Amino acid sequence: MAAGSDHGLNRIVWKRIKDTIITDCRKSEVWKILILDPFTTKLLSSCCKMSDLMSEKITIVEDLYKSREPVLEMKAIYFMTPTAKCVEAFIADFKPKPKYKAAYVYFTDYCPDELFNNMKLYCAKYIRVCKEINISFMPQEAQVFTCDNPEAFQSIYSPHCQDKKKKTLETLADQLVTLCATLDEYPGVRYKKDSNMVNAKTLAELVDNKLARHYEMDDSGKKKGKTQAQLLIVERGFDPVSPILHELTYQAMAYDLIDIQSDTYKYKSKDGAEKQALLNEDDMLWVKLRHKHIAEVSEQIPKMVKEISANKKQPDGKITISNLAQMMKKMPSFRKQLTEKTVHLQLAEDCMKHFSNNVEKLCKAEQDLAVGLDVDGQKVKDPMRTLLPVLLHPYSTHDKIRAVLLYIFSLNGTTDENLSKLIQHVKIEDQREFILNWKELGVPIITSSSIFNRKPPRRDRSQEEKYNLSRWTPVIKDVMEDAVENKLDTREWPHQSECPAAWNGSGAVSARQKHKASAQDERRTGSRLIIFVIGGITYSEMRSAYEVTQAVKSCEVIIGSSHILTPTSLLDDIKVLSKGPMEVFTIDERSNA
Repeated sequence: MAAGSDHGLNRIVWKRIKDTIITDCRKSEVWKILILDPFTTKLLSSCCKMSDLMSEKITIVEDLYKSREPVLEMKAIYFMTPTAKCVEAFIADFKPKPKYKAAYVYFTDYCPDELFNNMKLYCAKYIRVCKEINISFMPQEAQVFTCDNPEAFQSIYSPHCQDKKKKTLETLADQLVTLCATLDEYPGVRYKKDSNMVNAKTLAELVDNKLARHYEMDDSGKKKGKTQAQLLIVERGFDPVSPILHELTYQAMAYDLIDIQSDTYKYKSKDGAEKQALLNEDDMLWVKLRHKHIAEVSEQIPKMVKEISANKKQPDGKITISNLAQMMKKMPSFRKQLTEKTVHLQLAEDCMKHFSNNVEKLCKAEQDLAVGLDVDGQKVKDPMRTLLPVLLHPYSTHDKIRAVLLYIFSLNGTTDENLSKLIQHVKIEDQREFILNWKELGVPIITSSSIFNRKPPRRDRSQEEKYNLSRWTPVIKDVMEDAVENKLDTREWPHQSECPAAWNGSGAVSARQKHKASAQDERRTGSRLIIFVIGGITYSEMRSAYEVTQAVKSCEVIIGSSHILTPTSLLDDIKVLSKGPMEVFTIDERSNA
């Protein structure tokens, strides 16, 4: 299975699919074909393997959009998104001639009447089952989900796409409702109030109304009450620092510095062969290491290799990739264990190469600008003195842009004149959009020198800091801890709907203290905090969800967004915000992505 915990989102989704689609299949002993669109293909890949489907008498998995040979003696299961394109492809399978004996149709979400009526009109006699199973989100990890919609960023924040914004927020709201339904939660909804960021309030209203409609009547005819869950909605501009900083925890660092596409790490072995490894929750070593600091990862993997090789009286010495290659040839029985470790030894080495080359020097300046304090805890009085050495050093243009942004964020905006000088320094006169377009996210970039805004206070984490180059903590972690401790200010985080009783009052366990059982915990056991960030989440924010859950025990934190971003992908998205519709690729339906 593709999940790292027994109760992870991947497991929950697979159970839901088994309880609906697979249960219906079991009623018939014959083997069946499963037909998927691109979204449902990704969805199933995230939570099960082909062997799981085979054991449920599904013999072939096909692509809905590709031409297929008719198999008239077999029944077909269609698992698809309720879009016009999918329904047209389905109808084409039965008109004018049927390709299959019968069709069992399952939609990820609510199917509009017009599409449903079209299906009935042409294919009614072949359809045995037609159900909506309410899963239109993507489980990425045990506690992370996305709406698999990176294009939402342009639709919501580009001034040229305002006609698409309402529809995009509606779609995200529908997807969030299916997440809540899959988790069997009816949460209280809250949002971050900010005059520069109004999308969080809009989405909160949409989700709350759609949840009320969804839970108006359950199967027993009773109205479902609120469960012990909270859903917090916030915009990307709420914390612009976390997605721009160089992170030094393993997963965040790897996705920032190495070109990892579709969670696939490609590398060359010592004999020059092209290899690749999938970084997901099937790899238990990845799950164990992904949130650790690179210093710990670099120390732990060679130790693990030495433990494996100790039995073969391998001489002690530095563990390198070439040593490992020799060991693997000599010890076939250890090959499988070593292969797993080799991947991570190689990936960690790749990360450390980048770190040694330039990231290490950048990190000190970045941390001082982000935190506002130096390593000794002294206030950074003149951020420009911190920034200048970065601008004068031959770093890449992208790295300099990241440093300039951190400087501007540290001041909550700068003057037009100062910004022009910075842009000249970095030599990006023709690419100013990397910086200026942050205003579309509600982040102050140009302000008059007399009205620099005050930054909200942060939690004191000086006692938690282990590494000088990793002092910054994502703002969302403060929010998670405040929410769990019932310390969120209702003026800043208004309730869109009634708050579940379990979240009233105070006395929750701090996410930074050792866990102690209490009456409050007992009352809250099994409660969930769901965070949704409009505009993308970072790997460091994903890590925060696991850290707070681990520390609190009584509350599971789940985090999600339209997509997961890296510093490079976010800057690229920011840059094209000011481009007109003709200059940016067209945004297709989610199912075409």
